[in-house]
Amino acid sequence: MKFRHPEKVNNPINPIKKKPTWIRTRILDTQNFFKTKEIINKKNLHTVCQEANCPNISECWGKKHATFLIMGDTCTRACAFCDVKTGKPNFLDPLEPLKISKATKDLNLKHVVITSVDRDDLDDGGANHFSKVIKETRKINPNTTIEVLTPDFLRKGDVYKEIVEAKPDVFNHNIETVPSLYRRVRPGSRYFASVNLLKSVKEIDKTIFTKSGIMLGLGETKDEILQVMDDLLFANVDFLTIGQYLQPSVKHYPLQRYVHPGEFNNLKRIALSKGFLIVSSSPLTRSSYHADEDFSKMKKLREKQFKCHPLQ
Repeated sequence: MKFRHPEKVNNPINPIKKKPTWIRTRILDTQNFFKTKEIINKKNLHTVCQEANCPNISECWGKKHATFLIMGDTCTRACAFCDVKTGKPNFLDPLEPLKISKATKDLNLKHVVITSVDRDDLDDGGANHFSKVIKETRKINPNTTIEVLTPDFLRKGDVYKEIVEAKPDVFNHNIETVPSLYRRVRPGSRYFASVNLLKSVKEIDKTIFTKSGIMLGLGETKDEILQVMDDLLFANVDFLTIGQYLQPSVKHYPLQRYVHPGEFNNLKRIALSKGFLIVSSSPLTRSSYHADEDFSKMKKLREKQFKCHPLQ
């Protein structure tokens, strides 16, 4: 009889733990929430807010913020923590770059975050499509800063360079968890491939801010978290996000524990002392949560650094 690992994805035996009192979301402006929804639906676009069942959707959409999900709503991988559906994706929409650009203008975004599903079926993993979206968005929105949250482009060579050449203001790629959990949590990814991607981006263009994030509550230890911080600093990552893993369903990777806000605050202090430019650390922190505000802070800190060290 074949043994089935109790934590295997799609094995519905992982009950969801009751959320603690400190995890609460809110709607800031219901009118803006429905206006944002209307713009996204009218242009037939996808957002990670919806597809990944983000807990902050009410607050962000209430502020007319949204993270666009390009290249469809179907991922070629099956990460055990993620709520985005897995399967065979559709063909790329050649009009999507223009749609994203117009939606950015309609929402009057000063800072836009663009992410995607994994597209291992494409020769370049979708790097060219990312580049087109960045360039088209800039045409209509020259004053909007652009942040991309990309896949790892595993086994695709240096295709990511096309995205770097399109010069997004922020290049984000999430590390997600500690190396010891990759086989179970991110079976289609490789930890050091992700670290090296971030390192390579910064080596190509030092003016681009780099960013990465990790989830807590999957079974990682504090020492492992600190090691991830060191690995990301070795890759010259500027901005670190630390958030709570929220188990989407009984079929997903089992949540081990809810991390208290005090622990998040402590990790933030440690990360800043280690040398990260900006650290966002709280139970509801996500990659694009308050991304516009954090980018402004990063920019000011970088300008201050250059004034202090003009030759670097």
